[in-house]
Amino acid sequence: MSITDFLTDLLNPDLAFLPKALAIAVMSSIVCGVVGCYVVLRGMAFIGDAVAHAVFPGIAVAFVLQGSLVLGGAVAGVATALLIAIFSQNRRVKEDSIIGVFLVGAFALGIVIISQAPGYAGSLQHFLFGSITGIPDRDLYVVGGAGLVILGLVLALHKEFVAVCLDREMSRAMGLSVFWLDIVLYVLVTLAVVISLQTIGNILVLALLITPAAAARLLTDRLGVMMLLAPLVGGVSAIVGLYLSWSYDTPVGGTIVLVATAVFLAAWLFAPRHGLLTRRWRPGGQELGDDAHPSPRSALSQGK
Repeated sequence: MSITDFLTDLLNPDLAFLPKALAIAVMSSIVCGVVGCYVVLRGMAFIGDAVAHAVFPGIAVAFVLQGSLVLGGAVAGVATALLIAIFSQNRRVKEDSIIGVFLVGAFALGIVIISQAPGYAGSLQHFLFGSITGIPDRDLYVVGGAGLVILGLVLALHKEFVAVCLDREMSRAMGLSVFWLDIVLYVLVTLAVVISLQTIGNILVLALLITPAAAARLLTDRLGVMMLLAPLVGGVSAIVGLYLSWSYDTPVGGTIVLVATAVFLAAWLFAPRHGLLTRRWRPGGQELGDDAHPSPRSALSQGK
C-alpha cells in the first residue's frame, strides 16, 4: 500500500477507527517516551512490567461493567503503584520482590474477573495484544487529557525526578521527599502504560516505555535532548508501525514495537558517539556525559 492510499484510508469515514487508532498510538508513544526516560535513568524497567500487569484487573472490571477500559486500568494501576511504594518501605523485603508479588497477584485477579464474562477469550486476546478496531471516542479524549496531565507533572517535577533517579540518598540529604516522588513517578508510569494498552496491548506495552528512551540515550549525552528524542522516536515508530500494519495486515502492536526496536538497533550500531561501529572508527569515545548524568544538586539548580 502506498502512503497516498494510507492517507486516503485515514480520511475514509467508513474507517473511522483508523485515525482514532493513529491518534492514540502517537499520543501514548510520546507520553511513554517522556516518562520512559526516567525509567531508563533509574533502571526501573521491572516496575513498568509490573504496572502493565497490575492494570489488568481494572480493565477486566471495566469490561464486565461496560465502562471505560482506560479509566478502569488507571484506577487499578494507581492502586497497585501505591501499594508497591508503601510496601517497599519495609527494608526487609526488597522492592523487586514486592513488585513481583503484586505483579502476579494483580494479573491473576484480572484473569479470574474476566473469565466470568461471556466471550472473554476473544476480549482477553485484545487486552494482551492490542486492538485498533474497538476504540470508543471517549477513550480518545481520556487519553488526550491524561497525556496532558502527565506531561504537565513531568514539566513541574522534572528536576526532582532526575535527582531521585540518579542518587536517592543524596536527594534525601537535600530535603527531597523521596517517598512521595516515588509515588508520583509510579503513578505517571501507570498512566503512561494504561493509555497505551488499546493499541499496543498488555504484553508489548513495556517496549513502548523502554525502547524509545533507550535509543535516545544512545543518541545523545544530554538529558534534555534525550527527553526530546525519546518521544520523537516513539511517535515516529507509532506512525510507521501503523502504516506497515495496515499495509501488510500484521498486528499493530507488534509492528509498532518492531519499528521501535529497529530504531534502537540502528542507534546501537550507528549512534554518533556510542554506536558500536562508530566507536570502532573513533576509539576512546566517552560514555554518557555529565549533562546526561548530573548530580542531584546540579539537576535541581540547572534543571538538566
